[in-house]
Amino acid sequence: MKSFTFDAQLGPITITEEDGHITSLVFGASRDSEPTPLLLMAKGQLEEYFSGTRREFQLPLAPRGTEFQQKVWAALLAIPYGETRSYGEIVETIGNPKACRAVGMANNRNPISIIIPCHRVIGSTGKLIGYGGGLDKKEFLLNLEKQNCLQE
Repeated sequence: MKSFTFDAQLGPITITEEDGHITSLVFGASRDSEPTPLLLMAKGQLEEYFSGTRREFQLPLAPRGTEFQQKVWAALLAIPYGETRSYGEIVETIGNPKACRAVGMANNRNPISIIIPCHRVIGSTGKLIGYGGGLDKKEFLLNLEKQNCLQE
């Protein structure tokens, strides 16, 4: 397992790789190891995302989680750049209409923030709720995407 921290617009971000896959992206600094080519590629793609030139990530991902969490994270990956979905819409997508709370917990346990875009999930009223990195970061990411969509 190798980790690499770099400074981004939202502060330090630490990316972790294991067996040729990204397994974690968290806000904050960590003990670094030597950056691998994959970690440097992830950093480059994140910098492109922050500059508005990248909308989709092309990285091998291996988030660790339950089968249910994997379904939720797959649904998050299907949310287009610049768009949002409610928790209710996610439960419909995964075909489990009574799992709103469980979807919220899976969203909260997303180990690869930004790349698996849990920031695109909002409350049914449109209110920003729940983000492990803090609502200020969620708001920043949503505004970044909205602004880049408007500039098309």
